[in-house]
Amino acid sequence: MPVPVHPSPPEEPLSQETRDRRAALFDAQRRTSAALMRVNHAGEIAAQALYHGQAMVARTAATRDLLLKAASEETDHLAWCETRLKELDSRPSLLNPLWYAGSFAIGAVAALLGDRASLGFVVETERQVEGHLDEHLVRLPPEDLRSKAILETMRNDEIAHGLTAKNAGGAELPAPVRMLMRGTAQVMTSTAYWI
Repeated sequence: MPVPVHPSPPEEPLSQETRDRRAALFDAQRRTSAALMRVNHAGEIAAQALYHGQAMVARTAATRDLLLKAASEETDHLAWCETRLKELDSRPSLLNPLWYAGSFAIGAVAALLGDRASLGFVVETERQVEGHLDEHLVRLPPEDLRSKAILETMRNDEIAHGLTAKNAGGAELPAPVRMLMRGTAQVMTSTAYWI
């Protein structure tokens, strides 16, 4: 299990009413939360792989350092998701090795197109991740304040990663590439939800 650099985001102090609602998190709601957190964990595995693949082929030290720093920051997200899965009595995706290998290859290919394209890939990836996290925040059972706190913190971090890559010169990717990325992400998220 990865060791987070930063502790998991704290929940806001809980009133008795909130504690009672939380205790009422029924099994179906727990399964929904677990499935969503499994998707987010798989996404963090993929993010690590993308950044590592891109860093391996980066043309400049500055781009490589930016990518490795982002990968390091994603370690917290990975650890938080893994811990939350355990708290929900669940497990990570069984296909995580596939997500890592495929994402590493995609990251390396993106980086072969040059640092501006590679950074643009980060910008678009983080934009799409932000959308997934927004969707998951809506789909989480209202009583699951713990998962909500984690996803909100992850969302803020992902936005910052995208802005950093854009400010470092990330190029806007062509629409067909963005659509392909979205389609690939949908395959991963819909599969990781169950497996």
